[in-house]
Amino acid sequence: MPFRPEPTIPHGQPARTAIVYCNLGTPDEPTAPALRRYLAEFLGDPRVVEIPRLAWLPILHGIILRTRPAKSAAKYASIWTPEGSPLKVWTEKQATLLRGYLGERGHQVTVRHAMRYGNPSIPAVLDELKAQGVARVLVLPAYPQYSGTTTASVIDAVTAWSSPVRSLPELRFVNRYHDDPGYIQALARTIRAHWMSHGRGDHLVMSFHGVPERTLKLGDPYHCECRKTARLLGEALGLSQDRYTLTFQSRFGKAKWLEPYTEPTLVAMAQKGLKNVDVVCPGFTSDCLETLEEINMEARHAFLEAGGQQFQYIPCVNDSPEWIRALADLAERHLQGWPTQVADHPMELQATRERAQAMGARH
Repeated sequence: MPFRPEPTIPHGQPARTAIVYCNLGTPDEPTAPALRRYLAEFLGDPRVVEIPRLAWLPILHGIILRTRPAKSAAKYASIWTPEGSPLKVWTEKQATLLRGYLGERGHQVTVRHAMRYGNPSIPAVLDELKAQGVARVLVLPAYPQYSGTTTASVIDAVTAWSSPVRSLPELRFVNRYHDDPGYIQALARTIRAHWMSHGRGDHLVMSFHGVPERTLKLGDPYHCECRKTARLLGEALGLSQDRYTLTFQSRFGKAKWLEPYTEPTLVAMAQKGLKNVDVVCPGFTSDCLETLEEINMEARHAFLEAGGQQFQYIPCVNDSPEWIRALADLAERHLQGWPTQVADHPMELQATRERAQAMGARH
């Protein structure tokens, strides 16, 4: 593979440091063609679907990409905002706020958001940063729990980008923060704030994104890290183990996935007489299709149809100050040893904050 020409960087320009805050991704618009492009990239990733390529690709391109895009587009349309996909809006705002929080602590760091699938892509963002003279990059996934299907796939994308690059930047990766005290406290405060404003249900369901059960047997730590997050969050909320339940959502295909499944669990709870339930998704740092449509629409409907009376969805941490502060703490720890302690101009920091707040007001 030939190496690409290096961008022209003026001699004497100080080497810069950047953070690439990576989320899963989203289609560009809620239409079937856009979903077809997005799903082809997402479901074509061997990290996501661990089926031999010769068997999987004909199914993906011959069946799934012919039938699923229109259905998925309708679901995305139900949660789309004037600014775009909620996941895109929140991820972009989190990156902007992270830049401001780090700047106020004296760190001169560029922060960009990127998507593993869709736009802005990880390679495109890394190309942009390299052209700006960035020589150190911290890759920070928006996934608290490590999984080969998510965190490792981000690392794959960075590695693939690096192959034809002659002069590589220093690279660091954050693999996990499922038990980070700041993350746990941000979750707990979000839940308590919701309870103070809307009342508290009889039971709390913590729903995490699911993965095939075989990944657990093959050594993926995701299941164990979800369980630890749930336990620590329960302790932070002062809940006994019988007051909350851990479940897994978003099952795809016919294979057995991590159990218990979220929607069947909620239906069973309602059928046994549970009337009021609260549901939170601790593994998602931004509200998205899986939280707003799958949980707050589909799971809500299933619970109420089964006899439940009140279903409260508790939003993700999104742009809560506690979460951005925890994210800044996490980034700061992983930036140690890199020369970032150069104070920005106060007017630039203020402008960053104002842009972030304006984004929130529009949302």
